[in-house]
Formats: sequence, structure tokens, C-alpha cells
Amino acid sequence: MAHFAELDENNIVLQVVVVADLDTRDENNDENEAVGIHFLRNIFGATTNWKQTSYNHNMRKQFAGEGFTYDETNDVFIRPQPYESWSLNSETFDWDPPTRYPEDGELYNWNEETESWDKEE
Repeated sequence: MAHFAELDENNIVLQVVVVADLDTRDENNDENEAVGIHFLRNIFGATTNWKQTSYNHNMRKQFAGEGFTYDETNDVFIRPQPYESWSLNSETFDWDPPTRYPEDGELYNWNEETESWDKEE
């Protein structure tokens, strides 16, 4: 099974759908993203915008979900920003907190008000 993310005009993921492998195969029986997109446009409309995504993280950094952004320049899906204070790492395309997570083996929760990690009770 192949998975495809539908994008809006701002490259925000609207939904992720599953497409049967058969509907993504080209004339050589190879999986082909363009074939899957053609299949989906026949169902959802010719002007819909689709990008393939992978549960195995084989493409585009990570599996897309509703609300993710597709970064066309870097060909990656980016999760929604978890907190206002966190910044996007331009190398990993993950969100980094302003303060690193403590590495003492304890569990912590992010406190946006103090921009720090609070130890779980």
C-alpha cells in the first residue's frame, strides 16, 4: 500500500489516503509516484495536489499527517510547530526547544511559560 498526502494551496496537508500498490504501478510494474497522483486526481479532481509519503520514512523525512507542511524546496514534510518558542532546525527539519531536554534519565514536560523542562512528578 502506498500513502499520499493531499496539499492545499499553502502546502499544508489536508488528508493522507491509502492507494493500492496496483494503482501506483507503471508499465514496468514499478511503483511510480506520478501514476499514484494520476489515479488520485481521477478520483478527487484534476486540480488536487498530492505528494507521496512513507510510513517507513523512506522519503520526505517523515510520514505526513494532517496539518503538516510540505517544504517543496527541501522535499520534506514538517510537523506542526509544537510550541511558539521552538524553532525549526534547518538541517534536521525537526522543531528544537530553546532549552535542551535534560539527559539525566528522568521524564520531563515542556513548560512554555518558563521555556524550560519541568520534571514529571
